[in-house]
Amino acid sequence: MKVCVIGSGYVGLVAGAGFAEIGHTVRCVDIDKEKIDALNRGEIPIYEPGLDELFKRNRKAGRLSFSTAIGEAIAFAEVVLIAVGTPEREDGSADVSAVLNVAQSIGEHISGYTVVACKSTVPVGTNEKIKEAITGVTDQPFAVVSNPEFLREGEAITDFMHPPRVVIGTTDKRAEEMMRNLYAPLYGYYDARDRIICMEPRSAEVTKYVANAFLATRITFINEVAGLCEAVGADITKVRLGAGSDPRIGLYYFAPGCGYGGSCFPKDVQALLRTARHNEYDLSILQAVDRANDRQKLVPFHKVKSALGELKGKTVVLWGLAFKPETDDIRESPAIYISKELFAAGANVRAHDPIAIDNFKSLVSEGPEFFNDMYAALDNADALIVVTDWPVYQKADLKKIAKLMAGNVVVDGRNIWSDRQRPKSWDYTGIGVGSD
Repeated sequence: MKVCVIGSGYVGLVAGAGFAEIGHTVRCVDIDKEKIDALNRGEIPIYEPGLDELFKRNRKAGRLSFSTAIGEAIAFAEVVLIAVGTPEREDGSADVSAVLNVAQSIGEHISGYTVVACKSTVPVGTNEKIKEAITGVTDQPFAVVSNPEFLREGEAITDFMHPPRVVIGTTDKRAEEMMRNLYAPLYGYYDARDRIICMEPRSAEVTKYVANAFLATRITFINEVAGLCEAVGADITKVRLGAGSDPRIGLYYFAPGCGYGGSCFPKDVQALLRTARHNEYDLSILQAVDRANDRQKLVPFHKVKSALGELKGKTVVLWGLAFKPETDDIRESPAIYISKELFAAGANVRAHDPIAIDNFKSLVSEGPEFFNDMYAALDNADALIVVTDWPVYQKADLKKIAKLMAGNVVVDGRNIWSDRQRPKSWDYTGIGVGSD
């Protein structure tokens, strides 16, 4: 099939490369000329494991191309995917202005029956607004479909190529069949019938928010339980295993840490709360999740402050700036909040991350001194906080850490060393596992 992807950000690039990989001809377009020029030079603006291989292979095969000629790409396509950003407004609602601007452009350039599939995360009812925007500028036949994405950063290629389900929101049978054909190469014929789930558009829009909000709730719940474990002298690692081994509960998204972050969970929780308020419905559980997660991000800071007392003039090292491993995304990362609190308290902040340093520098303009060598950052430091559970930190030489540091305070914000033999000199504390 001929596919146009509008928006060459995270979702657009992964979707474009993925659809090309399964045999479709894909044109990715964007209004950002610098971004498109960089992509045509072979430069990918995001870090995502496996994306580079798909990108190179499908460009070489001629199935994947990049352009600023949006009108031409729309006219070329049978299916147009909207994958532009929907940033959070100050009131927590999603800004869909870019989506509606794209919809108008689609209406101005379609040249025959076209399926317009919205992959951007949008509030309930946006499908109808897209349809209105297109109808206002064309008499060509088309259908608007809600097609939310469920990609995990760091594992997006695997998620795209092996999705547990594909959600399609439409009541148009022709559009449904075309969307099934678009995704069918990912499955066998019969699997495609079972694992491509069709529903009406509003249900599809809600599904995306509910999935992320529920995962955010699981993370927040186990973080709350971790705090309780510390209070009563229990070990969250054992509690998690004992409870999560129940198949009704599971261990996935059920590990304590510094709170959730990233581009999806915080924004989608806020957007769902906003939708509930707009419809005069009280999502009290989700309100509590949002408040608890804000507190959780600063738990490592409070642990360091408790151990060191006065922070002014003390040197505190942050290992990990991305909100999770295998991504350079620092949006709503706990490291942002911890760094700012340390700096405000007068601490000297040092920071290391394998991938996300440049992105962090662009957002946090004052405070941290950045190191490319994780061990060099520890020289004469008073305390270390592990914020992101990168594999390189999990495998770190603990004796070397102890030797390099002047102090002995170690706050393991991801419990990556909770089951390792630690230096006896350490004043170690994790999340829900107590302290040495």
